[in-house]
Amino acid sequence: MKKHLVYILWIALLTSAAGCKKFLDVTPQGVVTVENVSTPDKVDGLVIAAYAWLPHEGTINGRMSPWLADIKSDDSYKGGGGIGDQLPWYQWEVFTLNNANTGNNDGIWYAEYQGVSRCNTAIKALASINETDYPAKQQRIAEMKFLRGYFFLNLKRWYKWIPYFDESLPVDSIRTVPNRPAGAANDLAIWQNIYNDFDAASKVLPADQQEPGRPTKYAAQALMLESLMWMAYEQDMSNKVVNINKETLAKALPIADGIISSGKYSLAPDYAINFLFDYDNKSPESIFEWQYSHSDGTPNGNLNGGTPLNAPWWPPSFSCCDFHKASYNMVNAFKTDAKGIPMFDDYNDQDITPANRSIYFSSNKWDPRIGHTVAIPGLPWKYQQNLLFDSSGSRDPATFGYFNSLKENVESNSPGLVNLFWMWNSKNEIAIRYDRILLQKAEILIRLGREQEALPIINSIRQRAANSTGRLKFSNGTPTLPYNISLYINGVNCNWTSDFAWKALMFENRLEFGMEGVRWYDLVRWGIAAQTLNAYFAKELPRGRAWLKDGKFATGRDEFMPIPQPQINYAFGMYQQNPGY
Repeated sequence: MKKHLVYILWIALLTSAAGCKKFLDVTPQGVVTVENVSTPDKVDGLVIAAYAWLPHEGTINGRMSPWLADIKSDDSYKGGGGIGDQLPWYQWEVFTLNNANTGNNDGIWYAEYQGVSRCNTAIKALASINETDYPAKQQRIAEMKFLRGYFFLNLKRWYKWIPYFDESLPVDSIRTVPNRPAGAANDLAIWQNIYNDFDAASKVLPADQQEPGRPTKYAAQALMLESLMWMAYEQDMSNKVVNINKETLAKALPIADGIISSGKYSLAPDYAINFLFDYDNKSPESIFEWQYSHSDGTPNGNLNGGTPLNAPWWPPSFSCCDFHKASYNMVNAFKTDAKGIPMFDDYNDQDITPANRSIYFSSNKWDPRIGHTVAIPGLPWKYQQNLLFDSSGSRDPATFGYFNSLKENVESNSPGLVNLFWMWNSKNEIAIRYDRILLQKAEILIRLGREQEALPIINSIRQRAANSTGRLKFSNGTPTLPYNISLYINGVNCNWTSDFAWKALMFENRLEFGMEGVRWYDLVRWGIAAQTLNAYFAKELPRGRAWLKDGKFATGRDEFMPIPQPQINYAFGMYQQNPGY
């Protein structure tokens, strides 16, 4: 499907009515209109335009890049050339300086609704075509509902209170849709609409797609599952989790089971496979991935617009820009005790400093996933045994430390690397992985009081991590760190009670999806963001991270971003601001 992404530019003019802005009702002269392309031979242009929108958009000008959620968690620091380099992201990560006019936030709202608009435009065009003339009609509509649900899912997790609308609503009426319906006691109705999009898509989409990048029914079911995992943790109007709905969890369980029992997915034998350019569309645990391309006949290719700032500032290998730095807290979370299990309560008691860094890593034991997640000075960069990462790759180490993010980056000699000063790459981005489904099932089982059934699931994730050390070696064959990871064995290295199982589940999620933008959403969904982030700030400040002095999480406000003030203005009073802003 990558080859199709290069001819979407001409269609972009058709789908710009997303941000609740009113346009003049004038018939265009001498340009392409939606009616012109609502034909069997041209409608695919509208479909591909919807596919191309989110993956291609840039981090600063609008894309809801997963890593932006990391800087609001304890997983990463903003990074870059000091706190003033992309100041809005600093305001986000300390929370107290964030407001409805903070930069970079309005672009996310606008861009995601551009995606919604493209999907709705494509659905309306498809609906007007006779299925005899276009046999793929129902499947393409289902694909567009999947993508529309995906855009809305991004918006929902980021802002909570959002206006939902589908293709049946005239464009001129979009601005009449409130983000918070009158009399709403909670946000479950919005979640239900998003769930319904995925549900409708799952009933039509095939189990397999010949073209990579098109969703299957299992991808749709995975996002049905994701929606239910949010719906189960019911929040009041102040964002407080007031109920964990076991009926909703019971509804989610067979969806997870169906994906697992399909036999179409399995854990990759090596965790690294999920993050390597050479394995685009080849990982056995990839359920859906965004497609990127280069050398495709366009000047630069259809590159990942979400991550070009995240390579180290490390000439000649990389020229820019050192954002998305792994926090010291994140690094410490990978430590294991003498039994090979996480140090749940005291993992962050020791600090890493430039003076003790070498002895610190050699004297502690580590979960192997740190070697796939964090670039550490003195260790190979992205499995390149002939290229050791060093401290010079950190642009402002006095502020943000020395640890870089690895997963979204590529090898210095990767054919997918495109150096435009910003370090773009065309490595695909796996948006839905099988390991997430497994851990969601484990979470459901623990919450339903069936923690013994969750134990082998969590252990399967840990076993794969233990098996993933083949690429974590120096050129002489020695391990890059002293790795030590064990399975949980009830009565031997742990007592697998309900409380212990929940701690293990939370930690496993953090380690498995470290630096992937998952942590922040889990903290909010579980209702523990305030206690986690305020404990994090309290520990960071005395350790010399003075730039976090303004860090404080306010319960009832900071779980979600403010509705951008420009969007409130465009909506002529229909939108209500989120609490606390």
